[in-house]
Amino acid sequence: MKKWYNYFVSVDEAGNPVAGDAQAAGQPGAAAAPMSPAQTVAEIASSVSAEPKFTTPVSTAGSFEEIYQAAEIPPAPQGYSIMKVADMLQSEHIRSMPTDVKRSTILVALDAAGVDIKDVIQDAVRRDKALDGYERVQERAITDLEAKKSQENAQIQAELDKYVAEQRAKIQSNNDDITKEKERFFGWRLKKQQEEKKISDAVAPFVTENPITSGAGSAPPAPKQGPKT
Repeated sequence: MKKWYNYFVSVDEAGNPVAGDAQAAGQPGAAAAPMSPAQTVAEIASSVSAEPKFTTPVSTAGSFEEIYQAAEIPPAPQGYSIMKVADMLQSEHIRSMPTDVKRSTILVALDAAGVDIKDVIQDAVRRDKALDGYERVQERAITDLEAKKSQENAQIQAELDKYVAEQRAKIQSNNDDITKEKERFFGWRLKKQQEEKKISDAVAPFVTENPITSGAGSAPPAPKQGPKT
């Protein structure tokens, strides 16, 4: 229970029982103990439905008045909602007064308007439960959104991992092709050198200067480095 609800709730200091207390005690004419402010507030709060139903969507979460309207909070008697009482307490004529004087001043104003303080407390409880209920609605919406987006992120990550693995496999295949071709070329070069030596040896007896070249020719340009894996 919100402590500030007790601000306006008090009991008869003389200890007079509330109407119906004697019958509730089971002894005709017996004086039952007066209800404490906390008990009185609990009784008022119990008369308000626990979970407000939002009949219309709230387009602006920061608009508390829109939340109250969506929760269908009934109009306060004579317009004396808890919000009006809050404004009265902040007026320059009341805000600097002691707490007891503030309470008495507000109660006198309510009495003059024919408004029961319990109706004001009920309005406060309704508004508080509407705010708490809408908070739960937003929390559920965030939880649902988080679950949905987390699932989407997991799917995206799986697709990324699959794509990266496929591209790495392609890079490795390209590097393997390069390595295989180099091995083939170096093997052919070795045989070429052997063939040139055979030709050179055959020409040598007949010339003073051997025109046959042997050995490695100009090397092919080195391949560009592929991306590291």
